[in-house]
Amino acid sequence: MKKPIQIIANVFCVGGSTISSPGDCMCYVINPYLEEENKQEDLILIDTGTTNPERIVENIKKTGLNPENLQHQIITHCHIDHVGNSAWFKKKYDMMVYAHEFEKDVIENGGPRTGADFYGVPYEPVKIDHVLKGELEVVNIGDISVNFLHIPGHTPGGIAPYMDLKGTRILFSQDTHGPLLPLFGSDRKTFVKSLKKMLKLNADILCEGHFGVYEGKRQVKDYISSYIEQFSR
Repeated sequence: MKKPIQIIANVFCVGGSTISSPGDCMCYVINPYLEEENKQEDLILIDTGTTNPERIVENIKKTGLNPENLQHQIITHCHIDHVGNSAWFKKKYDMMVYAHEFEKDVIENGGPRTGADFYGVPYEPVKIDHVLKGELEVVNIGDISVNFLHIPGHTPGGIAPYMDLKGTRILFSQDTHGPLLPLFGSDRKTFVKSLKKMLKLNADILCEGHFGVYEGKRQVKDYISSYIEQFSR
């Protein structure tokens, strides 16, 4: 397995198929304190992977952050590779879980839409503490404002968190690539609209759910635009 990746100051990729476990999405940890070098309370974890959460914890330690300070858990959507370890992290670190209202039933009760059957692993439901509603909700954590943008289409309640860190806009776009399947409640036209919403953010860095990190406005624009073109056909 590869080492965790520092994206910019205070933001690290600590999970993924080559970083934590083959079935994992890319998982990110953020220290929301920008002004105080040694302060790392209220750590934010974006998505939790599928299995082997201990590997993600070890990767967090390798970044110099203390996993005991994990407080906020953001679930971009209900698929097992993004939410499979959510209950484990919540129980171990008493984390507050954020997810959109349109994913609530699946995350809290399970069912086919988690996609757990594709991975051959059981899903442990988890309670959402902060139910996100509407197209955009903003939550202040530490020194940063986390913007929760609703991007339906891949699933009904997908979200793309984004934030501005000292002049750099970083967007966590979940599964920009899809896939779009009836089982997931996918809708092609809705997803194209969501991709266009993300494009308008003019992000400097895009952290995708599976296919890497794209740095620079041009790379981000080209990546999102390629899927707008693909799903518009």
